[in-house]
Amino acid sequence: MLLLVLATLVIAYVGLCALVFLNQRQLVFPVPPGAREPALPGATLLRIPGPEGSTVYALHVPAPDGAPTVVHFHGNGEQLADGSTWLAQRFQEVGLGFYAVEYPGYGLAAAGQGPSEKGIYAAAESALAHLRGQLGVPRERTVLQGQSLGSGVAVEMAKRGLGTRLVLITPYTSIVEVGARIFPWLPARLLVRDPFDNAAKAPGLKLPVLIVHGTRDEVIPVDMGQRLGTLFPNATTRILEGKRHNDLLDRPAVLQEMMEFARDATRRAAISPPESRE
Repeated sequence: MLLLVLATLVIAYVGLCALVFLNQRQLVFPVPPGAREPALPGATLLRIPGPEGSTVYALHVPAPDGAPTVVHFHGNGEQLADGSTWLAQRFQEVGLGFYAVEYPGYGLAAAGQGPSEKGIYAAAESALAHLRGQLGVPRERTVLQGQSLGSGVAVEMAKRGLGTRLVLITPYTSIVEVGARIFPWLPARLLVRDPFDNAAKAPGLKLPVLIVHGTRDEVIPVDMGQRLGTLFPNATTRILEGKRHNDLLDRPAVLQEMMEFARDATRRAAISPPESRE
């Protein structure tokens, strides 16, 4: 009887693991319904040839002469027409360029293959190649910025040498560790298909990094942002008391610091040669 009970529990556990494995991308990438085209005066929605015949969508606000362009990668529950448009307007108002990239499987890019870590990286690199080659924005004036899920995209693009500064808003150490926090009874390391391992990449990235996190973040624990601050060799960490996952940028001082951090890319490039590619 005991063996039967144990066998039943094992079968149920294996079945639960299989269920999580097969459906995890709906948890990691909760794509919002519908496809809305972002609209902002002075901005252009670009359609860029992407990998394997795909189209990569990017919202572009040109930078004034000599000013940096902030390349933004959004969170997992939004599309370009959501928070990226609002952010683009704020950066535009202070004389910075802005370039927000859509993920495969999201919004206007919903047709075709669904989102994955590999696919998002490929789309992001295509968009950055277009920014550099067709739009003429060099690496020295490119600031990579990622929010929540997008922090993993920004870190990977920094690892590939595609930016000179890095801003991380509510970042995670890795999706494996996030999964282990949510489902501590599951072998997250064996099940996660899209690890987005920021912690493993951080020690090798010497570019300046700004990390912003709230103490009451209910999605990504604040200690993950704090830990990343100790792993990047050149990081500044701002921990905001009482702030949650989605209200962090409501505080004007936070946006102001992000904008000043981005401007420093141009100031420092003017007095020193660019770093070699990682």
